[in-house]
Amino acid sequence: MAALALLAPVIPAQAADVFVHVANPLPPPEFSLEDSDGRTWRSSELRGKVVVVNFWATWCPPCRHELPSLESLFKTVGPEGVAVLGVNAGESWDQVVAFAADFKPPLTFPLLLDKTGNVMRQWQIKALPTTYVLDRDGRTVLRALGGRDFSRPDALQDIRALAKKGT
Repeated sequence: MAALALLAPVIPAQAADVFVHVANPLPPPEFSLEDSDGRTWRSSELRGKVVVVNFWATWCPPCRHELPSLESLFKTVGPEGVAVLGVNAGESWDQVVAFAADFKPPLTFPLLLDKTGNVMRQWQIKALPTTYVLDRDGRTVLRALGGRDFSRPDALQDIRALAKKGT
């Protein structure tokens, strides 16, 4: 775990727009990760939805700060065809479940575990938190490095615009 922490420095929150538009949208590497209930989530099965993928860790203060806003985003735009996934950076389920239990209201969006760190390496995650948004075709179109407030109007506008395309 300590080695993973060294590979992923923490980036504090920034006041700029929540998302940066990716100049050349490409599909990221496929992943297959389990949630705490043992359900396997495959990125290929999420095509047709807008997908918000947030990489985080329990030891990361900006991650802790932004998770409630991801929950708010999930509650607000989930019914509009948007999936929100929280990918934990290789910690144990015991750590993740205990950490998530501290949130009031509870986190209800899927928390996935990247046990080996392979997905983080394949997606070239260099810092936590990092968030990518995939369009309905599975291409990375938005990104956010560092802690963010995903309940901000500009974030909701960006996500909703993607959700409306192709509907």
